[in-house]
Amino acid sequence: MSESSRQLAEQLQERFGDTLHAIIDSIGEVTVEVAGDDLLEVAAALRDEDRFGFEILIDVCGVDYANYGQDEWATEETSASGFSRGVEATTPGRMTAVLEDLVVEKARASRRFAAVYHLLSVRTNRRLRIRVFAPDDDLPVVPSVIDIWSSANWFEREAFDLYGILFEGHPDLRRLLTDYGFVGHPFRKDFPLSGNVEVIYDAEKQRVVYQPVSIEPRVLVPKVIRAHQVEAVDLASKVETPEGAEAEEAADPS
Repeated sequence: MSESSRQLAEQLQERFGDTLHAIIDSIGEVTVEVAGDDLLEVAAALRDEDRFGFEILIDVCGVDYANYGQDEWATEETSASGFSRGVEATTPGRMTAVLEDLVVEKARASRRFAAVYHLLSVRTNRRLRIRVFAPDDDLPVVPSVIDIWSSANWFEREAFDLYGILFEGHPDLRRLLTDYGFVGHPFRKDFPLSGNVEVIYDAEKQRVVYQPVSIEPRVLVPKVIRAHQVEAVDLASKVETPEGAEAEEAADPS
């Protein structure tokens, strides 16, 4: 931890105490975790108090922690030749729910959705992240900070569009990047990579129409190309001639 991060962490702990659920130092920056009910009070203090002075909100990001830390790849025992193939369908993109008994209620990991606020203090040249988890995974809601930092307007709209996180108190929470009538939130882990519909131009109707997606759902996987799988061709080698062709060429000087 750098000296600047240590001083900031001490100031945050002294000022907010148990209001902060966690103080984390990562890659040279401090992240604090607060509850949604305390967000506006903490954010206002971070902006207005002289010892903090975080007057600029750089970004607001949504995060989906579904299956966080899980993958379909044997990364622990991988060799220098590459990753093994994924053999167990564990990620949400596989849509394993359709193969399960939907009647039986299963325990789910809580704290799936979070909003992360990136702050900058120009006066002290320090950065800070605030992470707020939505208490309800089915209807993720966190307070809007637009009255504290007006730049949060489109950032929160983007997080709502891509993750479905609702920002309570936002005056105009509409989709920002997806098309009109778009169904779902494309950055959620359980959203199919191929999407649900595709857009084509219908020559008969003479307009753009939606239709069910025509490609098969799949999970993106890294591709490893090994040397023995590549057919190498030495272009500098001498081209072979049919048997006897060299003798005929020598006999016919023309």
